[in-house]
Amino acid sequence: MKAVIQRANHASVTVKDKVVGQVDHGFVVLLGVTLTDTMEDAKYLVNKIVHLRVFEDENEKMNLSLKDVGGSILSISQFTLYGDTRKGRRPNFLQAAKPDAANELYEQFNQLLVDEGINVETGEFGAMMQVQLTNDGPVTLIIDSQEK
Repeated sequence: MKAVIQRANHASVTVKDKVVGQVDHGFVVLLGVTLTDTMEDAKYLVNKIVHLRVFEDENEKMNLSLKDVGGSILSISQFTLYGDTRKGRRPNFLQAAKPDAANELYEQFNQLLVDEGINVETGEFGAMMQVQLTNDGPVTLIIDSQEK
C-alpha cells in the first residue's frame, strides 16, 4: 500500500456536484493498493499515519500527531499511485489491485483508522472525484508499506 499524506486546514471531496466528505483539520490521505497488499500493510500504514508527528506544538515545532491534535482524515482511494510510466507515454496500472480487492483493503484501512479513534470521511470508491484542499505548510509525505 502506498499513501500520500497531506496536512490540511480544510479539504473536501465532491462526486457529481455533491460534497460527499470533508474535514477541517487533519490529513488528506490518497491511498493506493497493489496486488500483494494485505491487512498487515493496512495496519502498518494506519499506525504510521495516526502517530506521525507533523503538527506544530506551542513552540512551532512539528512535534504533535494527528491523535494529539484531534485531527480527522479525508481518505481517498487512488489507484493511479501505482501507475507505471517507465515505458511510453500512457501509464499502465498492472500493479494496482483489482477493484474488488482494492476496495476491501481500502474499507479495512478506513475501519482501522476509526478503531484508532480518528474521524474518517471518504470519497466514493471508483467514482470520478474532485478533491479540494488547503495544504497546511505545505506538508506532504509518501509512505509505502513495501519499504518498511
